[in-house]
Amino acid sequence: QVQLVESGGGLVQPGGSLRLSCAASKFTLDNYAVGWFRQAPGNRPEGVSCIMSIDGTTYYTDSVKGRFTISRDNAKTTMYLQMNSLGPADTAVYYCAAARTCWQLLVDGEYTSRGQGTQVTVSS
Repeated sequence: QVQLVESGGGLVQPGGSLRLSCAASKFTLDNYAVGWFRQAPGNRPEGVSCIMSIDGTTYYTDSVKGRFTISRDNAKTTMYLQMNSLGPADTAVYYCAAARTCWQLLVDGEYTSRGQGTQVTVSS
């Protein structure tokens, strides 16, 4: 089972940017759909973005389209989420996760592996 470790969270002012990283160990991300979901206090988890390993197709929830970009390195051991134009509504714990499909990860909220999460706080 792939193990995932996130990094890159922190405090940023509204309008700022952050880049989250998700490093995989034990296995590469080759055979997985990998992506990010977030959970704010008192809210249900929300699927944010996902990338398919088989062809690199990407998916984004509507609230982050045009602001967030998901990518993966060529070795397929690290995934990234570039987040621009951040606002207070983006404040949450962000988790990277691996699943069989992006639908499973983003819509069903099901995953094979999940990282421990990294806090993103957008505040002035």
